[in-house]
Parts: sequence; C-alpha cells; structure tokens
Amino acid sequence: MDWVLLIMSGLFEVAFTTLMKLSDGFKKLLPTLGFLVFASLSLGFLSHVLLTIPVGTAYAVWTGIGAFGTALVGIFFFKDPVSKGRLFFLTILILSVMGLRIFGGG
Repeated sequence: MDWVLLIMSGLFEVAFTTLMKLSDGFKKLLPTLGFLVFASLSLGFLSHVLLTIPVGTAYAVWTGIGAFGTALVGIFFFKDPVSKGRLFFLTILILSVMGLRIFGGG
C-alpha cells in the first residue's frame, strides 16, 4: 500500500508543479490554491511512506515520477522542446524508478 501512496505522491508532485506554472508566479488565485493543496498532499503522502520505505529510495522514486510526469506535461501542454536525446533520458529515468521499486526494498 505504501508504494501506491508513493506513486500517488509523485503524481501529486506533477500536479503541483503544473499548477505552479499556471499560477504565473503565484499571482493567480485558483492555480495557487491548487498548488498548495497538491503540494500538501504530495509531501504528506511522502512523509507517510518514509515510515516504511527507505528515504533514499522513496525520495528518488518521488522525484523521478515528478520529473518524468512534469516533463511530459511540459511537452504536451506547454510546448516544451522534444528531442530524441530528451526522450531517451526520460525513458532511462522511468526505467530507473522501476528498478528502484524492484531492488529498493521497503
């Protein structure tokens, strides 16, 4: 169950970074409030899973999911650049997160 919460925490990280972008430097109220909600959920879930999953593994998975997901949001919604190299390293990133799930303990 804690791995499910960790994945959810990473997805909430994607949500809060996206809302941070949409908040225009925290000038827009609704995206700012959404950022606060999702950041709180993300960090709250991460804090909970640290009780059972090693901190290095949990943090690496959390940031990996967040980085991968946020990069995809950037590509699909904010027209961030796409290149073969970028896609290659995003693939390596998600494979690394999967490896940490398999070999990371907890």
